[in-house]
Amino acid sequence: MICWELFCSFFQIGLFSIGGGYAAMPLIQHQVVDLHPWLTMTQFADIMTIAEMTPGPVAINSATFVGIRVAGLPGAVIATLGCVAPSCVIVMTLAALYHKYRGLTLVQGILAGLRPAVIAMIASAGLSLLILALYGQRTLPADLTGIDPAAAVIFAVGLFVLRRWKVSPIRVILGSGLAGLLLYTLL
Repeated sequence: MICWELFCSFFQIGLFSIGGGYAAMPLIQHQVVDLHPWLTMTQFADIMTIAEMTPGPVAINSATFVGIRVAGLPGAVIATLGCVAPSCVIVMTLAALYHKYRGLTLVQGILAGLRPAVIAMIASAGLSLLILALYGQRTLPADLTGIDPAAAVIFAVGLFVLRRWKVSPIRVILGSGLAGLLLYTLL
């Protein structure tokens, strides 16, 4: 039963994640934290961090990690297949249609309309994770003074390093993890 629920949940994620894994983060969060309480929000943030650091698409990595956490190796395989199946069918169908009709103004208009929606979904996922990291809760609190100072410093330094020196994001993630380990063990 749990494997069927995993397959259906990640099939929906694969079916509706237009724009890639980062755009799918709110959908993944809804399925694995809100709808099925397989993970807490903190566990979800941890899995998203690991999924971003490992090679491969975020949605597939998160399907594998959630599946293995919930139902072991069979769960990982089933959740991953559920995530991949709709994408393969959709991409093959869209590629054939785009190849045939790519010169039409209507097709170009549809693509132009999808871009802002995808950007909004990515921004929503990023903002949710930022609020969780800085405030330790899922929603922005009414009192904004409850920010975690160590998390704010790590975020600010990481963002500065990324923008100023164009360092690899993986190095910044690893550096942030080490800084967090040091700061939170000392505090």
